[in-house]
Amino acid sequence: MRSDRRQLTALLATGLALWGLSPITWAQSSAGQAPIKLIVPFTPGTGIDLIARTLGPKLSQKLNRPVVVENRVGASGNIGTEAVVRATPDGNTLLVSVNTLVMNRALYPGIGFDPVKDLTAVSQTSWGQLLLVTHPKSSYKTAAELVEAARKQPGRINYASPGMGTPHHLSMELFKNTAQVFLTHIPYRGTGPAVTDLLGGQVDVMFLPIHVALAHIRTGRLVALGIGSDKRHPLLPEVPTLAEAKAGNVNVGMWFGVFAPKGTPTDIVNLYNSEINQLLAGDDVKKAFVSQGMDPLGGTPQAFAQLVERDAERWARLIKDQGIKAE
Repeated sequence: MRSDRRQLTALLATGLALWGLSPITWAQSSAGQAPIKLIVPFTPGTGIDLIARTLGPKLSQKLNRPVVVENRVGASGNIGTEAVVRATPDGNTLLVSVNTLVMNRALYPGIGFDPVKDLTAVSQTSWGQLLLVTHPKSSYKTAAELVEAARKQPGRINYASPGMGTPHHLSMELFKNTAQVFLTHIPYRGTGPAVTDLLGGQVDVMFLPIHVALAHIRTGRLVALGIGSDKRHPLLPEVPTLAEAKAGNVNVGMWFGVFAPKGTPTDIVNLYNSEINQLLAGDDVKKAFVSQGMDPLGGTPQAFAQLVERDAERWARLIKDQGIKAE
């Protein structure tokens, strides 16, 4: 099957050259055929889904082709990711994902594919930050107070996550490792139930993306202890970084981006990269992203691929050092 895909890719690249078609002409000549699929490996309403549904219609207009967003959820994102890995590398199927992708590489070594080597980086789209939050009834109002309490009573304080291996979970493990404290992990099946129990005081703390936590912080239902970034965020300028809060130099920024199946012709990858970067520079896209706590950022396929590789190594070390196992 791999051999067939490679042959198809070679034929496609050769055909474009022989016919004298530019990548943009190729894209537009496929109008009316199967739409371009943007596979999102998580549920609607997530940051990744927002990215896909913001860029999708605009990409459709630029390429004069239908673009559909398809949520394929399950197995911590592995189901949707595998769908793209196994897709024909003809430019008609793309993955919109987050750094969970590289975390899964270390957590699920037996999934049958390599989510880094079996995908081609197309373009980063944005950065997202995670906030360390608690409920107003907790006894600590700063990250330093949380660290002090955790050191005095190891394991008494618990933290929620949407599940094993999620950025929320591994970010807290990095926080624990850096601050040399122990908090008890309570994994949930999804962000919704975890946030519900956090708001109710059933769990003590949690890392949450800004776009999830912001409304609750503004209404006083959650308290932000610090941001896992190297700088403060414009939406919450009063919230210190964890380093400023004397809780350790913990940078847990999440990258978001677009990938294609391995073997997708370079001209097609470069076409999508160019179009996505142009969209990211638009004021309407910037506004949509920033309002959800994401900072638009594009770049070359090569730069994105290097970021993905570095992050894969970083999280693999943490997973190994902390002995973290997938459910």
